[in-house]
Amino acid sequence: MADQSPHISVLLDEVVRSISPLSDKHIVDGTFGAGGYSRTFLAAGANVTAIDRDPNVLPFAENLSDEFGSKFKFVQGRFADLEALAAQNHFEAPDAVVLDIGVSSMQLDEGERGFSFMRDGPLDMRMEQSGESASDIVNERDEREISDILFELGEERRARQIASAIVAQREIEPFTTTKQLADLISEKLGRKPGGSHPATKSFQALRIAVNAEYGQLVRGLFAAEELLPAGGVLAVVSFHSVEDRMVKRFFKPQEKGSRHAPMHDKAASPWGQISKPIRSSEAELEQNPRARSATLRFATRNKEAARTLSIEGLGVPGYARREFST
Repeated sequence: MADQSPHISVLLDEVVRSISPLSDKHIVDGTFGAGGYSRTFLAAGANVTAIDRDPNVLPFAENLSDEFGSKFKFVQGRFADLEALAAQNHFEAPDAVVLDIGVSSMQLDEGERGFSFMRDGPLDMRMEQSGESASDIVNERDEREISDILFELGEERRARQIASAIVAQREIEPFTTTKQLADLISEKLGRKPGGSHPATKSFQALRIAVNAEYGQLVRGLFAAEELLPAGGVLAVVSFHSVEDRMVKRFFKPQEKGSRHAPMHDKAASPWGQISKPIRSSEAELEQNPRARSATLRFATRNKEAARTLSIEGLGVPGYARREFST
C-alpha cells in the first residue's frame, strides 16, 4: 500500500489476487488517484500504465516514476477514452485493466475541491477542474432538472422538495459553498439520530452529474473489452448499487424473455470466469470505514469478439441515459 498517500486503496488484496501473478505483467490502472494500486502492482514486479483525469494526482505519479523508472508510465486522461489513449501511448493488449470507480478519499478530504459536505469549500466537484461545476448546476438548471439529477443519480426520494428549496433560496443568494447547500438540505429534511447526513445522496448525485460518471463507466467498460486480449482480466471496484448493477450486467447480460415467451437468442459473451461480488473484510473495515460500500467484480476476456457499445440492459439511470442519446 502507498504509505506516502493520503488515500487508502480499497479491496487492495482482493484486486491483487484477481490479476495475479503480477510479475512482468502489463497492468493498466485506469483510475490512478494517489497511486495505491499502482504502487502495489509495481512492487510485485508488474509494469504499470496509469491514467487519471485529475491534474492534482501528478505529484503522486512523479513519485512513482522516480522510484520505478520505465516500469511506470502516467497518462493524463479519462479511462473512458482507454482505446484512444492506448493507441496514442502505445500500450495495446495489456494483461489487466483495473478501475476504482468514483471519488477518492484524497478528493473528499480536500475541502477546496468541494466534493464533501463535511468540509466547507467552493461548491465545485469537478475532477478535471474545468467545465460545469456543481455550483453551476444548482444555480442555473431549472427545478425539474435538478430534481431529476437528485432522484435518478442519487436515489434521493425527496428530490422534489430539495430542488424546490434550492430554486427558492438561489433567488435570495446564489450557492457558492458546500456548507450553504448542505445546511439547506439539512434544514429541509432534518436528521435522524445515528443516520447518515441528509445531504449525502444529493452531493453524490451532483458529483456524478458534474463528472458524467455513469457515462464514463459504460464507455470505460466497453473500451476495456475492446483493448484486452484473450486471457486479459478486467477488475472493477464500485461504491454503490447503481454502479455495481451496471458492472454486473456488463459482464453477464440479462437474459431476455419470460415464462410467457421464449428466450431470445443472444451473442456469445466475450467474458468468462466471472467472479461473484467481493466485499471488504471486517479487518479492512476497521482500518478504513469508507470501504463499507465497496464491491469488486472481475472477469477474464475470452476469444469472442468485442461488442459494440450499448447501454441496453445495463440499468443506466434515466438522466444519465441522455448522454448516449446524441
